[in-house]
Amino acid sequence: MLFPGGSLVIIMESSRKKIMLVDDNPTNLTIGKNILINAYDVFTIQSGQKLFKILEKVYPDLILLDVEMPEMNGYEVITQLKCDEKYRQIPVVFLTAKSDSGSELEGLTLGALDYITKPFSPPLLLKRIELHLLIESQKQELKNYNENLQELVNQKTRTVVELQNAVLQTVAEMVECRDDVTGGHIDRTQQYLQILTDALLKKDLYPEYAEILRDKFFVQSAQLHDVGKIAIQDNILKKPARLTLEEYEEMKTHTTFGVKIIEKIGENTSEKTFLEHAKIFAGTHHEKWDGTGYPEGLKGQEIPLHGRLMAIADVYDALISERPYKRAFSHKEAVEIIVSGRGSHFDPELTDLFLSVANLFNNAATCTKDMEEKQVVGI
Repeated sequence: MLFPGGSLVIIMESSRKKIMLVDDNPTNLTIGKNILINAYDVFTIQSGQKLFKILEKVYPDLILLDVEMPEMNGYEVITQLKCDEKYRQIPVVFLTAKSDSGSELEGLTLGALDYITKPFSPPLLLKRIELHLLIESQKQELKNYNENLQELVNQKTRTVVELQNAVLQTVAEMVECRDDVTGGHIDRTQQYLQILTDALLKKDLYPEYAEILRDKFFVQSAQLHDVGKIAIQDNILKKPARLTLEEYEEMKTHTTFGVKIIEKIGENTSEKTFLEHAKIFAGTHHEKWDGTGYPEGLKGQEIPLHGRLMAIADVYDALISERPYKRAFSHKEAVEIIVSGRGSHFDPELTDLFLSVANLFNNAATCTKDMEEKQVVGI
């Protein structure tokens, strides 16, 4: 601001605490302001209605509120304050000539911090206000500290999750590098699993599994469903033809090997949630609804939901992928084959669910394969 003579004066916003003194008695307002003015910015207000108008422009550190006022008494004012998200955290101290415990209890129940009786004792008024402002300041500092601490915890958690995901992805990619005829299989099956999981939650099918399906590690852990193939010999894993019965029996052991590998990893970590999911995926994704699957020959709902879901995702991807011993089936053919396995290979309800989202499987497969082709040619 420029004053006569051209001198520049910068007006700084007051750093003093703001106190609103609400009382219908002008004398009380004058006395209260004179007591507080040397230490605080004081707003004298003659009614509850005027208080709310001023609150729209000024947010106080404390409200001193008279109980007995016409039109809108102190109890009505504090009730309205505590019902409003914007104002409910403002500390309120009642001013009253009453001294009965019933009135005091009513005010404290409504959310007041304290009662100060009139006429004011200046030293007592100042000390009580100082104490309450100090408590509020310490509460805010503690809140800020807790929020900062929580953010540090969240950052650390994100770091750990990112590390776990990196480990999962690296191990899964190692499997794909060995089993080079199934490039992209792990990524695609994870996408299919996400589609089925979202559809399950939306339709509220198998609600007893809802919490498991919402677990952030559920879909991610499916990357390890074929980790047991690390233990399978190259001459079987990479054989460019159909496996013999003997070779097929050895290939089937990748499920139990997978469980053992994941259990071994779990011995060296205290965070086992994603490993528990991964172990179930690895051990049950080749079980069949009619009990003819492996390794345990589980039947129906004896098979964990993990395995029943992954069975559909795994078979669909195998069908649409080319192998040395088979051509890649079309999406339509793959859907027909899966539907034909309803009630024998696959959970009937999950088969119906798959049919309702089969177009999303096709879209995911097409997008993933397009990206793989672009990476091959260096686009």
